[in-house]
Amino acid sequence: MLASRISRISAGVACLVASLAGATLSSASADGETGSGTPTYQEFEASTYVDVDGAYVVNGDEVVSTKADLRKFFSSMVGPFGNHDRDTHDADLVVNRVSGRDDKWSASQALNLTYCVSTRFGTRHANVVSAMNAGAALWESASTKVNFVYVPAQNGSCTTRNTSVLFSVEPVNTSQYIARAFFPSTAKSQRNVLIDDSIWSSGSWEPGDILAHELGHALGFRHEHTRPEAGTCFEDNNWRALTPYDSASIMHYPQCNGSSSDLEFQASDAAGLRALYGS
Repeated sequence: MLASRISRISAGVACLVASLAGATLSSASADGETGSGTPTYQEFEASTYVDVDGAYVVNGDEVVSTKADLRKFFSSMVGPFGNHDRDTHDADLVVNRVSGRDDKWSASQALNLTYCVSTRFGTRHANVVSAMNAGAALWESASTKVNFVYVPAQNGSCTTRNTSVLFSVEPVNTSQYIARAFFPSTAKSQRNVLIDDSIWSSGSWEPGDILAHELGHALGFRHEHTRPEAGTCFEDNNWRALTPYDSASIMHYPQCNGSSSDLEFQASDAAGLRALYGS
């Protein structure tokens, strides 16, 4: 039940990634043409879901802000698999990389990750607040260097335009995903956690665990299944490994050869957080 629901989250993206990661991989040329079996950039752009705030959603629940960034993302996927330093492939949780640097918050900002929860959730508002608190608590319990701060005074104007908080938590009506988040490098105009009502009917996945997965992205962590050890669902090489591969990681999709259907926070996830932000 859960695997089929998460397959719906990934929608056509999962199929495209599978195509790009297949045996017929080849580099894209300057005019966007690719080798046999790989979509052109134009085909990829046309098939990529554009969210309510104009962001491109890739890899199921990750955000790419601009067309230029989307082209870079496409190029990273069609480039030959294996260019990433193999010496890092034996070492779980993986951090996103931007221009050769870890995509993470500064030490001071990591202790003040402020957010609001939109009143547009209506009767579900208290449930969302509780689920966000549960998801945040999993990461906070692993390190004293990370702290999510709920600011209820900003709930009435809880959008990406609110500069009194680092990010907003807002409702969305979509069939593309259950929830999606952002990376530290994401522009403020798209720095939000969007939650579809299907989060309340997601099989064995609890809402708090789903939001913990999304807050993992907000902390800078990539999907664990982009690691070659997963053997499927390759995304790209823009990451750095932090600790040993764990197929049960909360950042690993079950349908991508994950070993857990419960999306539970693992000791390896805690270790990866400490490796990036400290204890």
